[in-house]
Amino acid sequence: MTIMTSDAFAREWAQAWNRRDLEALLACYAEDVEFRSPLAAKLLGEPSGRVRGKTNLRGYFAKALAAFPGDLGLELLGVYQGVDSVVVHFQVRGRRGAEMMEMNDEGVVRRALAHTQAAQQG
Repeated sequence: MTIMTSDAFAREWAQAWNRRDLEALLACYAEDVEFRSPLAAKLLGEPSGRVRGKTNLRGYFAKALAAFPGDLGLELLGVYQGVDSVVVHFQVRGRRGAEMMEMNDEGVVRRALAHTQAAQQG
């Protein structure tokens, strides 16, 4: 994956979230994807936060979109290239997150680990 490809992928991914376009978003992921997220743990009631397969990912993403109605305003803060992977650093409604995505040979995500900003303690 080249820097140009990483940047283009991240822009498409962010735009799909902002358009709330579930099909475009799912096009970024492989059929056999493994996805882990603290938000998935919360929304799905699954402590591991693990979602396996595109069909299950569709259900999770639909729940996530429903849980946050209106404009998401997802903003890319940085895109970091690895070897067959990319880290997307973003902000949504004032909260930051990052997602590490391992790509397969077709250039779609086969494994993703989502990270969210820790709640600030006051």
